[in-house]
Amino acid sequence: MIKVNIHRNKSEDIIAFELSGHADSGPHGHDLVCAAVSAVAFGMTNAVMELSEIEPIIDQGGQGGYLKVTLPDEAEGEAFEKATLLLEGMLTSLVTIERDYGQYISISEK
Repeated sequence: MIKVNIHRNKSEDIIAFELSGHADSGPHGHDLVCAAVSAVAFGMTNAVMELSEIEPIIDQGGQGGYLKVTLPDEAEGEAFEKATLLLEGMLTSLVTIERDYGQYISISEK
């Protein structure tokens, strides 16, 4: 199962997310849930870098199955607002996946 942890600050802005595990919804290379979650997470990370010009802190597991993306503490202003809006969009997409494939993905917020 893919576990998604969403980290929010005191203002309820998403400041980080962490993905761990494998969906195992199909054979390796044909796992549609894994592909969907990966596309959403990596696409959002690229969008944050491109559209907000914030360089997030990225920790990625060597064997796959782990990704943590954190906005740097110094992120602020309009760039921070853009980044957090993109992160909210990512969460909306992941919740949609969870709604249809809840046996393969679980989302929690901290």
